Amino acid sequence: MKTVNFITLLFAITILPTSDLFAQSTNANQAFWVHEDQVKPSMLKEYEAVTKDFIAACKEHDLKDSNWSTARLDDGTYLSISPVNNMADLDKNPLAPLAEKMGEEKFRAIFNRFDKTYDVHRNYMVHLITDMSYMPDGLTTNTPGKDYRKWHFFHVTPDNVVNLRNKMKEIKALYEEKEANEHFRIYRNGFGTNGDYYLVVISAKDAITYVKTSDETEVLLGEEGEKLFDEMMQYVHKYEYKTGSMRPDLGYTAKE
Repeated sequence: MKTVNFITLLFAITILPTSDLFAQSTNANQAFWVHEDQVKPSMLKEYEAVTKDFIAACKEHDLKDSNWSTARLDDGTYLSISPVNNMADLDKNPLAPLAEKMGEEKFRAIFNRFDKTYDVHRNYMVHLITDMSYMPDGLTTNTPGKDYRKWHFFHVTPDNVVNLRNKMKEIKALYEEKEANEHFRIYRNGFGTNGDYYLVVISAKDAITYVKTSDETEVLLGEEGEKLFDEMMQYVHKYEYKTGSMRPDLGYTAKE
């Protein structure tokens, strides 16, 4: 039961109240636990179906102290994302009451269905960096009406971490000075990730709106912005990006 083990580990640390999941962050190093499922192309519909059945069971049996949001990447990868206060939460198993209420047979049947939808999954952590992020209306991971996401990964070698961070702060300062409409959150990789990187996440209504806002920001920042981005890339070991959307229908919020 590989999925039961992974999901139990995931839920063992998703025990924050809903207000913490979507509230404006004041923690300069807020940690998030990410469970990543690389779903088989032929099993995308089944994965979403079993996820919805699992959520329905959580609601029916009023699963407490568990909250997560879900993102779907365009390559078929699904991310379940939850905030973490401390690793002591790993000692808890909030799924136990659900298994008891559902019955062992029904509980395991759901995860047997999950097992058939992918061969690869993993868990890792990232940390939201408040003083590097730019959201002048309030720093939050919840962006209603803006479910489209673009994830920019700036991989960096250890000797250039400080240089890259300082240059990214300079770029943020220029965004603030110009009052740019393109907002972003910056994360730093934590344990379980491959290599070192900074992750820039941008929310938008859709892909077309993202491109439009990005182009407008490039014009707004002008030559100064172009120069700063060129300087920043001197410290980047590898750059890659991914696109996708948040899926509110695949997330869960416990009743208070």
